[in-house]
Amino acid sequence: MAWYAYCIAEKQAFPELERHRRPVPLNQVTGVLGNQIFLFPASDLAVVVSEHDPAEATAEKMNQMAQRDHARVISDCFKLSTVLPFRFNTVFQDDDALRRSVRSNQRHFQANVERLRGKAEMHIKLLVDDTCPGKMPGVMRDCVGKEYLTSLRESASRQRERQSRARALSVQMHRMFLPLAEEITCKRTDSGKMLLDIAHLIDHKCVERYQNKYSTATLEMKDCSMQLSGPWPPYHFVQRHHPATA
Repeated sequence: MAWYAYCIAEKQAFPELERHRRPVPLNQVTGVLGNQIFLFPASDLAVVVSEHDPAEATAEKMNQMAQRDHARVISDCFKLSTVLPFRFNTVFQDDDALRRSVRSNQRHFQANVERLRGKAEMHIKLLVDDTCPGKMPGVMRDCVGKEYLTSLRESASRQRERQSRARALSVQMHRMFLPLAEEITCKRTDSGKMLLDIAHLIDHKCVERYQNKYSTATLEMKDCSMQLSGPWPPYHFVQRHHPATA
């Protein structure tokens, strides 16, 4: 039997695993394609899985709804335990393959669980006017000589301005929220604005304080449009491990 994997959790968070060495159903929880969720015990960990039929899981069915179901299962488990999310559509071919994966990565998984225990991820999207409004500049490939060099300099100058603005905003946000860790990406939108995608790792017990800081930030940063979501499982802060294959 193949298994579709959602996340790794702490075995101690699920009393129903105390007397079982085989997968046990997680009651009233369904996963991708409506399949029953199981807890697969593996040493001090539990892998949250559902049965997987490759013939059933066609590309057409593994759509946005399936991705939402994947995230929902992880969020439900996050209410009970520290979790290490798997990427969408992670599949193990049988029981042995799943056990081997957990066994070979045991120390790495345990270290991640210890590091992220009691932590949550908050997510802020910050939209701000571009420092260089107008059409996205690019190097004019069909230019020659001075015109080409001028195009290069202007493109590099505008890119530096954007990077400088993004760094200043990220530093400002860090000072406001003081996260334990952060992941930030920046891109230019089709509407000509800059979008900062900010993930902050915080103590779960500090969620309310974080939300209060966010309310203050929206008042102070009037030139920015901000959107907050969370608390989420720590998607951005699980340290991925890719062991060498035999």
